[in-house]
Amino acid sequence: MKKYIALMALLIGSGYSSMAQNATNPEIADKRTMVEKPSRDFLMIKLTSSGWADQPDSLNTKGIGRGFATSIMYDFPIKKSHFSFAAGLGINVQNVFFDKQNINFKDTGSQAIFFTSSAYKRYKFTTAHLELPLEIRFFGNNKNRNRGFKAAIGTNVGLNVGAHTKGVSGSGGSKFNDKVVSKRFIQQWSFSPTMRLGYGNFSVYGSYSLTPLFKENAGPQVLPYSIGICITGL
Repeated sequence: MKKYIALMALLIGSGYSSMAQNATNPEIADKRTMVEKPSRDFLMIKLTSSGWADQPDSLNTKGIGRGFATSIMYDFPIKKSHFSFAAGLGINVQNVFFDKQNINFKDTGSQAIFFTSSAYKRYKFTTAHLELPLEIRFFGNNKNRNRGFKAAIGTNVGLNVGAHTKGVSGSGGSKFNDKVVSKRFIQQWSFSPTMRLGYGNFSVYGSYSLTPLFKENAGPQVLPYSIGICITGL
């Protein structure tokens, strides 16, 4: 019986000794921290304000455009540094609102023509893109990316998957929505440099398209941009 007690005491003592060594060894502690805090900004959610640069005076946009984008990213850390490269897949939906102005989406012509109209109380133009986001990232705290300063520059390669106009007239029970879906005026591909600056799970985000929204000779050569916040995690 005494032999069993002595053996148990020896095993318990060895366990406590190993735990003490791990707690006092910075390299082991760092490795444990990296396992416990593996966040690589896997999920990204962006809430943005949308607009068009190089907009001609003939376009009467109003208010604050609203946008939403989300993406799943895979992060490739650059060893022995605070940098990484990330690529992923996402969806980006942007809305721009107009003041007493409509677009001829119902017509079969080859050009998007904006014309004055008071038929609708609210009128918006919506685009949706499937995106391939690419980023070079910097993390001030590469042991726990949910804390510390972070920054990223990159680009979004977008494929247009939808566009429509929506006019709202009337109010209350007599409210009427007029929605017209068409992609024939819109560029199929877009390329937009991006930037993020923030702390922890929240960043300020911006993107600016180098590709005009409308095809050549199919509409005004406006350049979409977005400014907002980005929430990251996991």
